[in-house]
Amino acid sequence: MKTFCFKLYQSERNGKLHKQINAAGLIFNHCIALHKRYYRLYHKFLHANKLKKHLTKLKKIFKFRYLLEIGSQSVQDIAERIDRAYQLFFRNLKRKIRCSPPNFKKVRRYKSFTLKQAGWKLDESTYTLKINGQNYRYFQSRRIIGEIRTITIKRDNLGDIYVYIVTDATDFEIKARTGNRVGFDFGLKKFLTASDGFDVESPMFFAQNSKLIKQDCRNLSRKIKGSNNRRRARLKLARLYKKSANQRHDFHFKLAHKLCIEYDVICIEDLSIKAMQRLYGRKIGDLAFSDFVNILKYEASKFDTEIIEVNRFYASSQICSECGYKNSETKDLSVREWKCPECGAEHDRDRNAAINILKYGLGQRPKQETL
Repeated sequence: MKTFCFKLYQSERNGKLHKQINAAGLIFNHCIALHKRYYRLYHKFLHANKLKKHLTKLKKIFKFRYLLEIGSQSVQDIAERIDRAYQLFFRNLKRKIRCSPPNFKKVRRYKSFTLKQAGWKLDESTYTLKINGQNYRYFQSRRIIGEIRTITIKRDNLGDIYVYIVTDATDFEIKARTGNRVGFDFGLKKFLTASDGFDVESPMFFAQNSKLIKQDCRNLSRKIKGSNNRRRARLKLARLYKKSANQRHDFHFKLAHKLCIEYDVICIEDLSIKAMQRLYGRKIGDLAFSDFVNILKYEASKFDTEIIEVNRFYASSQICSECGYKNSETKDLSVREWKCPECGAEHDRDRNAAINILKYGLGQRPKQETL
């Protein structure tokens, strides 16, 4: 499966899509209320098929006319989405994993609705998408490949509307293999420290825009609630946040693409992001290691690059990469360089960890020769 994202042109007719997204939010909240009421009365889980039949009957009642704003398949998709969320919730309860059930959402913050086989028509020659009888133009950035499965209409905090087109395309081109293998250690000052010296500096996009963000936050707090000035100040602040997110997203994709072309095997550490956030807070959110790992795995699937995740409890920073001696004194994060008391080798903390991650990762591979 492959997803294509296009932005719609700004137009007054987009107000109809905003109205449909708001209607999807009302339907979502109504379904959540029905689930909660059904469980409170019968102590049972409300099946999606029963919910779909009930929603079909509600369409005939004038009070629930907002159900007619979006297609029947979109209404069914909302019911199925909630059904999957509840199944995941009960499955996590059995596994004793802390989680919360699906809950109500503010309609103005509701994001999207999905169209399946009906309710849309795409014309790539004129870059036009017809949704529920209304034509919308989108920015054409690339050609759509494969047969279309679903189309999702989504809005962001700025009020811009995007079209996500999911196709069945799987014909990725595999590049020529290089035979290179590398281990990476994540860090704060350096985003990636490589076992072969190919280091990547931390971009810190949020920190770059933090001065403007603080200024706009102060301006927003001074505005009267409900005023047009406050609305404009909120949009200005949202644009700054979106700029940082777009810069980070672009950096992650370009870096992952480059690494997957350069290396056949990439060994990384399975990080505990929540624990790192408790220690370092906003820096971890700015670097977004987990997002990068997900993007790296996606790019690796296109180039047939193998991603090996090393156990997070492996003491990669404490073990000498030359002789294997474990130096417990390096548990202190302030120790950036150390000398092995066994063989006398001098180590940079992060570089030594990257080399150990590579060796440990290659050792996990079946029938794999050692370095």
